[in-house]
Amino acid sequence: MKFSLLFIILYLLNVSASANAADSIYDSFVNCFTDSKIPPSEISNILYSQTNPSFTNVLQSNIRNRRFNVSTTPKPTVIIAPTAVPQVSAAVLCAKKLAVQLKIRSGGHDYEGISYVSNTTFVILDMFNFRSIDIDIEDESAWVQSGAYLGELYYRIYEKSKLHAFPAGVCPTVGVGGHISGAGYGNLLRKYGLTVDHVVDAQIVDANGRVLDRASMGEDLFWAIRGGGGGSFAVIISYKIKLVAVPATVTTFRLEKYAADNATEAVFQYQQIVNRMDNDLFIRVLLQPVTRNKVKSVRATFIGLFLGDSSRLLPITNSQFPKLGLKKSDCREMSWINSVLFWDNRDNTTSPTVLLNRNPESINFLKRKSDYVKTPIPIPALEKIFKFMVQNGKAGMVLNSYGGRMSEIAETETPFPHRAGNLFKIQYSVNWQEEGEAADKDYISQIRKLYSFTAPYVSKNPREAYLNYRDLDIGTTDNGKDSYKQGRVYGEKYFKNNFDRLVKIKSAVDPDNVFRNEQSIPNLPVRGRKAME
Repeated sequence: MKFSLLFIILYLLNVSASANAADSIYDSFVNCFTDSKIPPSEISNILYSQTNPSFTNVLQSNIRNRRFNVSTTPKPTVIIAPTAVPQVSAAVLCAKKLAVQLKIRSGGHDYEGISYVSNTTFVILDMFNFRSIDIDIEDESAWVQSGAYLGELYYRIYEKSKLHAFPAGVCPTVGVGGHISGAGYGNLLRKYGLTVDHVVDAQIVDANGRVLDRASMGEDLFWAIRGGGGGSFAVIISYKIKLVAVPATVTTFRLEKYAADNATEAVFQYQQIVNRMDNDLFIRVLLQPVTRNKVKSVRATFIGLFLGDSSRLLPITNSQFPKLGLKKSDCREMSWINSVLFWDNRDNTTSPTVLLNRNPESINFLKRKSDYVKTPIPIPALEKIFKFMVQNGKAGMVLNSYGGRMSEIAETETPFPHRAGNLFKIQYSVNWQEEGEAADKDYISQIRKLYSFTAPYVSKNPREAYLNYRDLDIGTTDNGKDSYKQGRVYGEKYFKNNFDRLVKIKSAVDPDNVFRNEQSIPNLPVRGRKAME
């Protein structure tokens, strides 16, 4: 009884101490913002303490992985939701002055939650108020702020033109800031390359609180924020992007195949032709363990986008990919904006205005990992993988086509190095609804086992990974004295040889490591920095 009472007293004392510490940090930010000439009326509207009635709602509004929305998830001491650029500058300078970690969030789709979770004292700079989109069809360009969502961008383009698009992701609720700064891609990849291949300017706030554009930041920093992860270098206010041309009619299809439908042979042939098929064609393959007629197997779903009509598509698939078995009846011709809805699993009666909805219909517990495949996986190996997937549980794989324009751009053009020589990228995927640590452990174990099983068939030395498919399993940093050594472990997987240039730029523009997270670009060790001087 005495022990229980003592435990309760200690717990309450700890809670009280934590609350007092959070209040102290909030007060320090208020004072610092005041010193930065931010009016009190603005401060009260943009700074949320943990005791603010809106704190929980603001925090949870952009959490896209339920793993990081449980009672034990570490919470920020303060949320800063700026509405003007000077407030962003103040947030950076105050976090620097107070030595508090600053996490930057645009859409909250970071798979590991590192834009809004930390194991140290931290505040969130939440950019959701920065949502303006300015389309200039004559110039075929747009300025897009980092808190806007991809769906909002697509809709605003559609409002101005039915013959323009932007090559970015297929999930409408992804934030522009994180998507572009991590390279970004979508189903226009083979025709137009990455999202960052179409960024021509940017506005940022650097580690000294300065507001910079491409001309004033310099080409090195502009290179780094186009695929190196904006959260390592600056706060992204907005990007200037170039739009791309699309035809009035595009064609989509979705075909499901099982073992009896020669699914294995179709996946094998896909690998043979994927990087040399027509650049107007993009195919994504979903490989999922399912139960059908009481029999467990792997279902292969082929989802396609073709920039043209079906009369031009069918001769291509019939000659290059006969195992797909695509027929006229499988094809759906539509406008590009309706293809966006198709890829978001909407039916053909859905209005494009749904793209303006900033609230996802469902949020799951989830875990993701990634790989790159450079040589076709043989049929016997595919059969082994499929058998393992069925036995392993729920974890699946998504194959995303490469080749086309991606093979024409040098590895060093942007920080993203995974260009020529790749057949496709794998996204390992598992979602679940069950709550609790046991379920988390089970499903995360499943995806890790699948990732381990496929090791012989993917890239090596390093085993490459995609930054926007954030995966803390491949390495983390504590941002301490060994951060450079720690950072190289995951940095070379994400960036290959571009990692060294990113480190040099980081050391030059943010020597105090203001912009840091569990997988940020590290600074050079002190000895290395002296060599740069």
